Amino acid sequence: MSEETKTDERECLCGGAGPAFTRFLKDIGPPGPAKQHFDQARVEILKGLRALIDHRIEQISKDPQKGTKLTVE
Repeated sequence: MSEETKTDERECLCGGAGPAFTRFLKDIGPPGPAKQHFDQARVEILKGLRALIDHRIEQISKDPQKGTKLTVE
């Protein structure tokens, strides 16, 4: 296998656009401390969603209430 073939196999199919796009996104993204804040906020949102789901599962899992008996005349 020639050296040229080895290089072609490792080359990105996007022609280098992928790494360039990644750099672009990092450049326009928030600075380090703000990114950490947003990451933590995302975790807190997910925790809130988990709490809502757990609450709903608990409601559904309870035994259904039995109806009341009425005398019809």
